[in-house]
Amino acid sequence: MELSFWEQKLPFEYPFTISNGRTKTHQHSLMVRFSLGNWEGFGEAPAIVYYNVSVEAMMEQLEKHRKVIEKFALIDPERFWHFLHHLFPNDPFLVCALDMAGWDLWGQMKKQPLHKLWGTQWPTTPNENNPQPPICDYTLGIDPIEKMVQKMEAHPWPIYKVKVGTEYDIEMITELRKHTDNPIRVDANAGWTTEEALLKIPALAKLGVELVEQPLAKDNWEGMAQLKQQALLPLFADESCVMEKDVATCANYFNGINIKLTKCSGLTPALRMIKEARTLGLKVMMGSMNESVIGSAAIAQFLPQLDYVDMDGPLLMTELNGAGLNYSFENENGCIEPLMNYGLGVKYKPPFVK
Repeated sequence: MELSFWEQKLPFEYPFTISNGRTKTHQHSLMVRFSLGNWEGFGEAPAIVYYNVSVEAMMEQLEKHRKVIEKFALIDPERFWHFLHHLFPNDPFLVCALDMAGWDLWGQMKKQPLHKLWGTQWPTTPNENNPQPPICDYTLGIDPIEKMVQKMEAHPWPIYKVKVGTEYDIEMITELRKHTDNPIRVDANAGWTTEEALLKIPALAKLGVELVEQPLAKDNWEGMAQLKQQALLPLFADESCVMEKDVATCANYFNGINIKLTKCSGLTPALRMIKEARTLGLKVMMGSMNESVIGSAAIAQFLPQLDYVDMDGPLLMTELNGAGLNYSFENENGCIEPLMNYGLGVKYKPPFVK
């Protein structure tokens, strides 16, 4: 295999802010490509400051280990992930990008989309026994309330995910609720104290909020026990559920988990996490780290296995680096059109490809 990689920088339509004042105007990502004959596989890993992940550092590691990666014979993507996991034990984002590209290349070689390689079916005519995959939400980052209303009205969508973690969370959701009857989910990104959450969750339940994602600090297990006992809204782990080892622990404190491909180190461990979560009776969401079309297509391949999905990175950006990911299937926004092309199911497009 021939390995190439580069940095990608895509602008957000609005500055994207989450709890604790973390804001970004662009998403920087590492893009990787494996070439083998006429086949190409692409992967992506976004740079995230609060995880201390930079594109520069990932590229340094790739340059250092380029030769040994290129010599690997891709005869089994799971075996490739184990190789990468041991090569980069402390770089799950980097492993994810390479694992994603490996699966994309494998799908090209096998002439199958990934969801079919995994033994799942993406129903084109949903029915009671073969339901429609979950609809993608649209995320509203933290802003003054009037600005959040403007963003909602500018982007009509069937499901909203609202970032919270402010002094005006309840006022915010109260005002947004005046402008839509559609489902609203909230994500605190670990921004509440236990006392805040115990007060805010009942108020959010009365406002018809569907679920709460990561209300407390990732290791505040005592507080999470209190919230789960309160049992007013489904609670989903994000920062508390990063790697495979976290799934079993989260089953004691949450109703579901949000799997991030980059944080868990790729598609390969995500498949195992879904299986374990089902065994433990957990609901499964797969979430976004503001990936572009490439990384979002990887999330989409899991849709037949998910209860909820948050893969709206391309919806939040003003430039698209790929083609083939359609968020409006049969005139229903957020319903992803089945990806039936090989591998990830999308094509990287100029001028973004290097």
